[in-house]
Amino acid sequence: MKAIDVLYFASGSLRGSRSRTLLMILAMSIGVAAVVVLTGLGEGARRYVINQFSSLGTNLVIVFPGRTETAGVGPGMLLGQIPRELSLDDAQALLRSPAVSRFAPLAIGSSQVSQGALNREVMVLGSTSELLSIRHMSMAQGQFLPSGDIHDSVSVCVLGSKIQHELFGNNNPIGAWVRLGDRRFRVTGVMSSQGESMGFNTDEIVIVPIASAHMLFNTTGVYRILVEAKNRSTILAAKRDVEDIIVKRHKGERDVTVITQDAVLATFDRILSALTMAVGGIAAISLSVAGVLIMNVMLIAVSQRVKEIGLLKALGAPPKQVRNLFFAEAALLSAIGCVVGLLLGEAGVLVIAKLYPSLPVGAPWWAVLAAIVTSLGTGILFSVWPARRASQLDPVTALAGR
Repeated sequence: MKAIDVLYFASGSLRGSRSRTLLMILAMSIGVAAVVVLTGLGEGARRYVINQFSSLGTNLVIVFPGRTETAGVGPGMLLGQIPRELSLDDAQALLRSPAVSRFAPLAIGSSQVSQGALNREVMVLGSTSELLSIRHMSMAQGQFLPSGDIHDSVSVCVLGSKIQHELFGNNNPIGAWVRLGDRRFRVTGVMSSQGESMGFNTDEIVIVPIASAHMLFNTTGVYRILVEAKNRSTILAAKRDVEDIIVKRHKGERDVTVITQDAVLATFDRILSALTMAVGGIAAISLSVAGVLIMNVMLIAVSQRVKEIGLLKALGAPPKQVRNLFFAEAALLSAIGCVVGLLLGEAGVLVIAKLYPSLPVGAPWWAVLAAIVTSLGTGILFSVWPARRASQLDPVTALAGR
């Protein structure tokens, strides 16, 4: 029997039992769609995290106060000790390293911003003029923080785009005064709209010189220090130098944590890639359930088509030919279910992308390929028993309907 005849015979059998065929196609398509959607979500989460870290800048080394061990806490924290603060002088000392290009210390707090009768609570970020280039941020209008001595408390600020719109509407805010807490600041610029970045919305912040932030919040410490290496090849050297400089300034005590952007990205990439594969594997279990359904339904089909099988064998069809007919039927079912599942999965991915535009959802190619191979393999594998049972029927007994 030619391949085209085998395919025609299998398709005719499927058309003859529409409800049974639809049931098996539905089971297989749900499994494939689940693999596509879940791996698409996992891949979207991985891309989102990578994009968030990439938005921080390039060639970054980040310095945290306090020593973080593998347990996730510093040994001093277990004894109730507070980590030693980083200072502005610590940050300035980092320029001694030939691998360091520039730095931007950060101080973060919240305050009420007001302009006339309008006021609201905002996050205030204290930093220096270098923050703009290190973080790859851009200005919508005006100028960023002035350069100069980082210890100088200058009463100027830069507004996030949303804060500017809420306080000034369509009016030009450059040169106007706003009040943060009990201090007045002159607006020198407005940031371009950039949305969420690493846990806070840059459109809803007010940026001031770090010395002004210290006076505003009555603090002296630095929350983080963003350090930019001169190029990618000097990142590890910059990390090593930063640790050595801080340790020497802190009298030999290693009480800071220094991480590189690449190391953090690699860690998250491994974790989220493993998560994507795990959820894809869980979804693939539903394909085995669909395979069991195909096996059970085809076993029933064998008992219902005993006379048909007997006639084939009486006409000279060898057992191998009978098995191939059942394999073709299972393969055709799996292929149709796979195509329908891929369409449903892609539709689900598109819906999720519309609902959550910030999440770059998309099933990776290997997940789509794995779904196709698994669905076809499962369908054919679970048809072995029914096909073997059909091929072993005695033609005389089968023609008699027994």
